[in-house]
Amino acid sequence: MKINQDKHSAFVPNFLLGTAGGIQYIKLKKASRNPRKSQEKCLRDILNYGKDTVFGKEHRFSYILEAKTAEELFQRYQQYVKPSDYEDFRPYVNRMKEGQADVLFQGRPVLYATTSGSTGEPKWIPISEAYLTNIYGKMNKVWLFNFIKNRPKTYQGYIVSIVGKQIEGYTPDGTIYGSVSGFTQKNCPGFVKKLYVSPSEVFNIEDYTARNYVIMRMGIERNTTLCVTANPSTMVEMQKNVDFWFDEYVKDIENGTITDKVDVPQDIREACAPYLKPNPERAEELRELKRLHGQVLPKHFWPNLQLLTTWKCGNTRIYLDKLKGCFPEGMLHQEFAYFSSECRAGLVLDDSIETTLFPHFHYYEFKKADEFEDPDARFYQLDELVEGEQYCPFVTTFSGLYRYNMNDIIQAASPFGNTPRIHMVQKVNGIVTITGEKLYEGQFINAVNAASEATGLKLNYFTGYANLPESRYDFYYEFEDDTVDQSRAEAFTALVDENIKKANIEYKAKRDSFRLHDPVTHRLERNSFGKFKEYILEQTKQDASRFKPNVLAQNEERHEVIRRFVLE
Repeated sequence: MKINQDKHSAFVPNFLLGTAGGIQYIKLKKASRNPRKSQEKCLRDILNYGKDTVFGKEHRFSYILEAKTAEELFQRYQQYVKPSDYEDFRPYVNRMKEGQADVLFQGRPVLYATTSGSTGEPKWIPISEAYLTNIYGKMNKVWLFNFIKNRPKTYQGYIVSIVGKQIEGYTPDGTIYGSVSGFTQKNCPGFVKKLYVSPSEVFNIEDYTARNYVIMRMGIERNTTLCVTANPSTMVEMQKNVDFWFDEYVKDIENGTITDKVDVPQDIREACAPYLKPNPERAEELRELKRLHGQVLPKHFWPNLQLLTTWKCGNTRIYLDKLKGCFPEGMLHQEFAYFSSECRAGLVLDDSIETTLFPHFHYYEFKKADEFEDPDARFYQLDELVEGEQYCPFVTTFSGLYRYNMNDIIQAASPFGNTPRIHMVQKVNGIVTITGEKLYEGQFINAVNAASEATGLKLNYFTGYANLPESRYDFYYEFEDDTVDQSRAEAFTALVDENIKKANIEYKAKRDSFRLHDPVTHRLERNSFGKFKEYILEQTKQDASRFKPNVLAQNEERHEVIRRFVLE
């Protein structure tokens, strides 16, 4: 089986997704023509969905719905429902987990998405039937249809989709909790499911090295034309797995097996068995690729890859840089969109980084980013956003989150129809301050990247932490060149420090006045990020596909972890 012959007709997926996704795309375009009207209708629909619940009765949803105009509706909603963080919702969610119905929305959750919380206790995000149907049903079809619009040959090959574990466990009332992406993949239409290179059971493999091995061993055999994963760091780790295990992949592909050298439970091996058969011809092709190129990259083993989708915004640049030159020319690397466990806010529909929002399925409010901490600051409606300005979004969803603070900074962009698009800038907690300097994560990333370009010193990984007791920042670097000694690393930090001063006048003022002391330099051992991530995942049981550590942070627990990997 030559990989360029491992094709099938894309007619069925293109036709079915073109029909179902096309219908929803037309509805999205219609809703986007008049965002204020769409937002009014959406908010009324959500409040009607929740008016007879515990939360709805406590917050007078029925009275809010008596408003005669959009302006009055928005005003009443702001008056009776205060902006909230997850901890405000936790008591309600706890009641739902015990089996109580009609708490935040009608009925009970279909499942819970779990993600890390600010208190150390995970967030449990309830997913209602309405949210699952509208967002992970109807709008997912637009997403899949969008791939065809951008690359018509997307479904001529196979799909590598890297998602979280569908079922992590069960709440006291028996409702599952786990990964929404895993749940939706397992329950996707059959004509799409048959295109996946591996069964959904592979995401139940606990050992991440083994999980990555199985995904890539099966993916590298196929003519993969679509690769989907939220975090670009996942692709970096997958390539490391390829580099280390390539010869073992080849043996397995030749024999139609999965090696015993990785820890894969027997039931998962059995689930994979129908996907495996001896393929000596493909094995020989892969051996030839290694002879020709040494390091075998996706552009070699997936030459027909049409589309890769990952996050490209926020703090992902350090991983994107590592992917440069790895993929086929002409492949579209599409932004994954502004997306979290709490809210799939929209889709990216082209080759930009801008997310097209769903004005008919979410109600959005915004504070200006520089007024975020002001409790009296005005909230702006979706249609009031100004292109180029930065805001902090608050969302109301069909899954029982009302005026929920996303703790993000987004930037408004050119509209889709008449509805502003947005892209992620950074987390609000990516703003760190020790003595009033308000250092942004993006400023730190840019400063390090500029220093790297100026010195020629390339980095595998870097991070910074606020050291409050010492009134300073600790900067950590894993240099590609192992010969970089402490003195050269400190010179690098001096350049980073100067770059930050140029970007942040408050930082410069605090440094010049000695209120903020010199940053301290730490060199990291090889594969420090992988070790850091493995430790955090082991401690938190967080899903690896959604692991998004801040590059600049004020978190003493994680600071202690990264210190474990400092070179003597």
